[in-house]
Amino acid sequence: MRRAHAIAAAVLLSAGLAGGPAAAAPQIVPERSDRPERVVAQGPDDICDYTNRRPTLQQGSSGAVVQQAQCYLNEAVGAELDVDGDFGGQTRSAVTSFQQCAEIVVDGRVGAQTWSFLSFWANNPGRPFC
Repeated sequence: MRRAHAIAAAVLLSAGLAGGPAAAAPQIVPERSDRPERVVAQGPDDICDYTNRRPTLQQGSSGAVVQQAQCYLNEAVGAELDVDGDFGGQTRSAVTSFQQCAEIVVDGRVGAQTWSFLSFWANNPGRPFC
């Protein structure tokens, strides 16, 4: 009995692959997302090259990691921030705007999720996205 089912399944499968009625069914194409299509890994192709560190940043943070985030914000959403390494009110405002646009947790801090989205969006053609 098992053999008969296997043969029947093979016949049906080959008929479908050979252009039978199942092959003529219309294909459903998913809607295109506004999200970037490809990921660029951190490294020599990264649009911003201040540091490869990704600590959590918040208002009051400073240094090269803040410059990296500011550069990403400028590239990803056209934030027009001075890349000065000072996480002040303007940078926090740009971060919250970016988080809202990216539909991720909005907390004004640059943590792992925000770093991931910033890097992804900043390193893709067609930016800014918001």
